[in-house]
Amino acid sequence: MQMPSITADLLAILALVSAALTLEVVRLRRSGQVIFNGGILLALGLAIACALPLLSRLNWADLVDEASDQAIAAIQLLHAAYIILTL
Repeated sequence: MQMPSITADLLAILALVSAALTLEVVRLRRSGQVIFNGGILLALGLAIACALPLLSRLNWADLVDEASDQAIAAIQLLHAAYIILTL
């Protein structure tokens, strides 16, 4: 699937923001603090606002085709690993 470079860059930034939010929620959950404070909600809102223009430009048919190919490959890899481990 061919994506414009700006779309790939925005997708990478969105993935980094999501990873940072995940780490922050895990840290807050372990320390027993309130999870959804204002800073996390603001960052989540900004990430969603940045993703909306990106999502409208993606070619969804190619994206779904690639995702299904990757899922099938992962299932086949797990099946092969299971067969090898049970020999």
